[in-house]
This record gives sequence, structure tokens and C-alpha cells, in this order.
Amino acid sequence: MLGQLQHYWSGGFLAANAFIGLNLIGALLLGMLVGYERSFNGRAAGMRTYGLVCMASTALTVFVGHAPLWYGGTAPHLVADPTRVVQGVVTGIGFLCAGVIMKDGMNISGLTTAASIWAAAAIGVLLGVGFYASALLLALLCMLSMSLLHRLEAMLPGRATLEVSLTFRPTHPPSYEVLSGIAASRGYRLLRDSLSITFAEGRPVWRICVVALDRASAMAPALLADEIAAAEGIASFSIAPVRH
Repeated sequence: MLGQLQHYWSGGFLAANAFIGLNLIGALLLGMLVGYERSFNGRAAGMRTYGLVCMASTALTVFVGHAPLWYGGTAPHLVADPTRVVQGVVTGIGFLCAGVIMKDGMNISGLTTAASIWAAAAIGVLLGVGFYASALLLALLCMLSMSLLHRLEAMLPGRATLEVSLTFRPTHPPSYEVLSGIAASRGYRLLRDSLSITFAEGRPVWRICVVALDRASAMAPALLADEIAAAEGIASFSIAPVRH
């Protein structure tokens, strides 16, 4: 029995374990590098989550390359299919990514976090199959994408979308054409397909998305809120940015 145990701690087995261990350490560091940006911005998934995902993906991928050493080397002709392992990793990560995506009304949050977790799994796979430079490059690109691209996106011309909820007084029934004209004069366009109408305490409540035709020239949401608050026919309202 002792001789069999020593077999696992000598020769090619020890070298293979050392090689796998170095890969796991590298995967943990690269995963933490990507997760730091999420942790810095207070997201639910941080350095630990990304490090674990990247390290686990590496472990599941790198051990396939040592199939002849499985089970103490008793099956030297054993051949493993790494593509099936990669498919399993991608499928499993999909469930984890779905858990961080949240929908609240028109807002959808967590998409960037989910995509970056998926990328962390890809970093682990690259490490597992030996593409170390590519794994490092992907980790750096992921971090730069999450930390810099949103600033570039804010600088480029674009259209901001707001979700507006209006509760009308019974004496002032709403009119879509009137609202559309008021919105157009303030630099916004109503999205008719997003309109939902409910009644609360006998009052019509309209929820609709409005998009700024030009983000730079459209009326600021704070000024828009002041005008709505001063409107005679509005009992209550809310304005929230729509994020995807």
C-alpha cells in the first residue's frame, strides 16, 4: 500500500501535479485581476468569484491533457476529449451568469458582470490548454473593457432612455398625442411600444419609455422632473434611467 502511495508522489506524477498547480495559481491571479474592477465598483461578483471561476475552468481543462496518468497510470492508452470538457464548462458557467442578471421594470442589470464571468471561464480554458500569452491578453482586455469602454461610450454621441411613470388626476385624463408633443419640445420621443396603463385608486397610471433624440441637447432629467412636478394634471410621477 505504501509503495502504491509513493507512486503518486514521484516521477511524472509529481511533475504533472506541479505543472497543474502552477496553472491554477496563474488562473487565480488572472481571475482576481478581472474581478478587481467589479469589486472596486461594488458589484455582487468580485475578486473571489472571478478567481474561483477562472481557476476551476483551468483545473477542468488542464487535467484532460494528462489522461495517461489518470488512476495511477493504469490506463496509459486512455484518450480524453477536451472539447467535451470545454462544453461542460461553458454550460455550467451559463447557470452562474444567469444568477447575476436582474430585471427591475425596464431596467436590466448584471449583463456586464455575467459576460465578464463567462470571459473569466474562457481565460481559464486558455490557461488549461497552454495558451498563456492569450490568457493574459484576454484578462487585460476584459479589465480594460469594463473600466474604460463605458467612459468612451459616454463620450460618443448617443441616446439616453428614461422610464417615466405618471399618475394623472381624475380631472385631467391623459392624451398620448399631447404627451408626445410635450416630449418632442423637450428633445424626447415617446416609445409607444413601451406604454403600459394601469389604474391605482381610480387614477390612470402611465408607464412609458422616452428616448433623448440628442443626449447633449435634450432637457436634463432634473429639469424635466421640475416641469412635471409643476404640471396641474399630474398627481405623482417617477423618472428613472433605463440601463441594460
